[in-house]
Amino acid sequence: MRALALCLAGLSSLAAAQTCPTRASWPTTEWPKQLVTGKDAQIKALEDFAFTLVGEDKERKGYRTNGLVIIKNGTIIYEKYARGFDETKRQLSWSVAKSYSSALVGIGVNSGVLNLEDSMCVHLPEFEGSKQCAITVKDAITFATALDWQEEYEDQSYQVSSVISMLFGSGHRDQLAHIVNHKLVDPGPGKRWSYSTGDAELASAIAKRALSKKHGNDAFWKLLFDPIGAPRTAFEEDAKGTPLGGSMVYATPRDFAKFGFLFLNDGCWNGTRILPSGWVQASTTPSAPFMETAPESESTPSGYSWWLNKPTRTRGKPWEDAPDDAYAALGHWGQRIIVIPSEDVIIARNGDDRDGSIPVNDLIKFSLGVAR
Repeated sequence: MRALALCLAGLSSLAAAQTCPTRASWPTTEWPKQLVTGKDAQIKALEDFAFTLVGEDKERKGYRTNGLVIIKNGTIIYEKYARGFDETKRQLSWSVAKSYSSALVGIGVNSGVLNLEDSMCVHLPEFEGSKQCAITVKDAITFATALDWQEEYEDQSYQVSSVISMLFGSGHRDQLAHIVNHKLVDPGPGKRWSYSTGDAELASAIAKRALSKKHGNDAFWKLLFDPIGAPRTAFEEDAKGTPLGGSMVYATPRDFAKFGFLFLNDGCWNGTRILPSGWVQASTTPSAPFMETAPESESTPSGYSWWLNKPTRTRGKPWEDAPDDAYAALGHWGQRIIVIPSEDVIIARNGDDRDGSIPVNDLIKFSLGVAR
């Protein structure tokens, strides 16, 4: 009887852990909208910060916001666009895509088609027999593959930059081969943190291979984009069909906010669990490779390809004016999806900040001035 009681207690705990949050409404069709009033000073401060144009637009100076949406309690309370954009226009996410790739791996786990400890070669058998088979799925979503990747951008040529070579140079037609053909460096997979667009694209390739066997080539839409009401999300692929999950996801700011809303609600949508129970918590906990091996210059820790407001070995929390539980998907030139569970707030911002990306701390500070 005691064994039965313990078993039932365990099942009860598991059921409780898997319970999805309830909401008055879900923005599957469209977001409820009730713009905040009586906050003129706070709105002015936010807009002076985020929307003030410096010089001529063609000079590409300052924080060049294209669109900014703030969600509070599941409702749009602030929304503004500039520079020819509006709520219907999709925008490039750059490295925000990495958080999507990690989530798609989570969907694969939830669907039972992959495990985090799988070798990448379980899902990419064309590389069977290579040293790279030591890379696990988890390594790919925690920037811990140990591939000798050079993460350089527009300041370098494709001969130096692994990213530019992959997207625009010799590796662009078969990007997966370009990634995997990088040699491994000591001390090997799982033991060395290094930020890498190649790792994230590898994760998206694994997710697509695993999910498509069960759900078809449009699995990303069947299992993620359609259920959350973001079917117009564009996910670029190369000529070989590899999803460019390190940088090339396009959506509207409203739909980026829906992705944040999925995480805010523990990976559930309208009573359906899309991500495994515990996935959001794991995604927003600093990874062991980061905490153990990231250089001191990396002040913002990462989990499963999300950036976290947690202290590191050498510094305090990176966003001092933000709640401790804030986390974000971050992309080049100021792309931001910021989730703040304690405030029930999501901030989705797209821009084109060419001379320095908009600071996450200040964007949170001014946005919370409007939201609170």
